[in-house]
Amino acid sequence: MAIMTRPLGQTQTDVTILGYGAMELRGAPRGPETADEDAGRLLNAVLDGGINLIDTSPDYGHSEELIGRYLGHRRDEFFLASKCGCLLEPPADAGPPYPHDYSPGNVREVVERSLRRLRTDHLDLVQVHMSPSRATLEENHTVETLQGLRDEGKVRFIGMSGILPNLPDHLAMNVFDAFQIPYSAVQRDHEDLITEAADQGTGTLIRGGAARGAASEEKNWRIGPLTQEPGLGQRNWETSGIEDLLADAGMSTMEFVLRFTLSHPGLSTTIVGTANPAHLATNIATAEKGPLPADLYEEAKKRLPR
Repeated sequence: MAIMTRPLGQTQTDVTILGYGAMELRGAPRGPETADEDAGRLLNAVLDGGINLIDTSPDYGHSEELIGRYLGHRRDEFFLASKCGCLLEPPADAGPPYPHDYSPGNVREVVERSLRRLRTDHLDLVQVHMSPSRATLEENHTVETLQGLRDEGKVRFIGMSGILPNLPDHLAMNVFDAFQIPYSAVQRDHEDLITEAADQGTGTLIRGGAARGAASEEKNWRIGPLTQEPGLGQRNWETSGIEDLLADAGMSTMEFVLRFTLSHPGLSTTIVGTANPAHLATNIATAEKGPLPADLYEEAKKRLPR
């Protein structure tokens, strides 16, 4: 089997519906302690498993360097997405989310550094990180700076990593080729905005599509979806009757959660990160099954709160 592909908006690029998110390769103390060689084997397993989109960020520790070191020789095999607005040096005395700087000088410097770290002459997609307001983007001429980098051939497409409340304004600007948006069975508040983005012809990279593993036995809701108040996702899940539905379908929780995300008709790809080779293999096997059966998807949407 192979992972199905979908068009990434109007970029004339087809991407696998499962992408790989490199945040889990950021290293300690914010991520798992992973030896560089193990990270290299994992990254090659991503491509060998059929995934053709990798998403990273300057905020993700040394993930960009790892991708450049271990996949630089395979650069033509994958679509490479990163971010801008990140600081060149995160504050030593603060944890994420870090402050961001969307000024022309910082945006350009960060993109140039990403090119060096990733050992490439171009980034396929640069996404504005952390969903700044439209006013902030306009004051800092952020989009114009990215368009300049695109004209120079250093960036192919421009995107936004957006969330409520600013995402509707980002859509209205009509300047982005793709949006990265959170969505899962336990975080459905952006569901209609994903449809709107797709209807506009933009690509959609869904993050949080595995709900950060919240509903799995392993995580047991210790980590919930970002932007959601603690405990809300678990309460919604446990009161929805969804577990009875899955029992009848003979489907595991984690298979359902990932395939629910893949079932959104406006999705181009969902980015799932892991530093664990077994988890990667499971994610690939699940994605190869594709979206949920239509009747199960519709019934699940009736039961799960939005």
